[in-house]
Amino acid sequence: MIDLRSDTVTRPTPAMRSAMAAAEVGDDVYREDPTVRRLEEMSAGMLGFPAALFVPTGTMGNQLAVHLQTKPGSEVIIEARGHIFNFEMGAMAVWSGALPRPIVTEGGLLEPGQVEAAVSPNVSYRTPTRLLCLENTHNLWSGLPMDAARTRALAAVAHTRGLAVHLDGARLFNAATALGTTAAALAEGCDTVMFCLSKGLAAPVGSILCGSAALIEEAVRVRKLFGGGMRQVGVLAAAGIVALTQMVDRLGEDHARAKRLAAGLAEIPGVVIDPGRVYTNILVFGLRPQMVPGEERLPPAERFVRALRERGVLAGAFGASDVRFVTHYEISDSDVATTLRAAREALTR
Repeated sequence: MIDLRSDTVTRPTPAMRSAMAAAEVGDDVYREDPTVRRLEEMSAGMLGFPAALFVPTGTMGNQLAVHLQTKPGSEVIIEARGHIFNFEMGAMAVWSGALPRPIVTEGGLLEPGQVEAAVSPNVSYRTPTRLLCLENTHNLWSGLPMDAARTRALAAVAHTRGLAVHLDGARLFNAATALGTTAAALAEGCDTVMFCLSKGLAAPVGSILCGSAALIEEAVRVRKLFGGGMRQVGVLAAAGIVALTQMVDRLGEDHARAKRLAAGLAEIPGVVIDPGRVYTNILVFGLRPQMVPGEERLPPAERFVRALRERGVLAGAFGASDVRFVTHYEISDSDVATTLRAAREALTR
């Protein structure tokens, strides 16, 4: 099967498997795993932060940042289609007693004025705003990257109003590749940054939370509170080191294939997509419901995804009429051609 559901479906590379087998390990709850320490130090250096912490998932990394930078009964400003708001099961309310204040944008990028307007006034009967959460790349906006200047401008407004800034950089290295810059440049101005090793970079497990030394020290305790204390986890951290040293420079290949998919889809009647809005490895496209064959009782996206599966392609339905493709290192040029052929067949009555 050609699996375009996500860039999380990749299997470890041969180099990762070798590194995992040979990894030097220790008990990470005691902070004694040398491979984890190397990964954390490497990650902090690449992002330009004093310290970093290896966590099992991106969601945990995000929620650690929320927990450490809010108080119960406070608000978090976030773009309305942000991952932390839409796909983390209300965790900020469950674990931190915080409420999201989602801000609708026209194209996925917050404006400084929107952030300024969303901050609650400092009066006793309003919920205080504590945190601004950004996302780069923006998953639900077709992997939209945000440039460093905008991040700095948003962070400046937040800091002026006394807010901390967290960057959900699950695919931050994709953004850096697309914009021709570094992950550190895109993180500048943020107080904490999370990035995933298992999205795009092909590691089997793990994400990194970066921040100040004091914040990361406290994050170690809260990670344990959240159930994220790990033991001889150097076997996983070793794959993360390979991800950072061998898999970042090839991300442009995934972007090029995503753009080819977008250009091909745009030529198929029944597909609604602007190829010019595909910058990285994610494309979210719409379907004209009346042009999708299949059982009318099923939403168009589900009908289309089922038809693709019958033709050897896996994809994800995003709502009633939207579908998402995500390219990664296991997707080849021939897979792109096969997928476009399957899409044409799936939309032919």
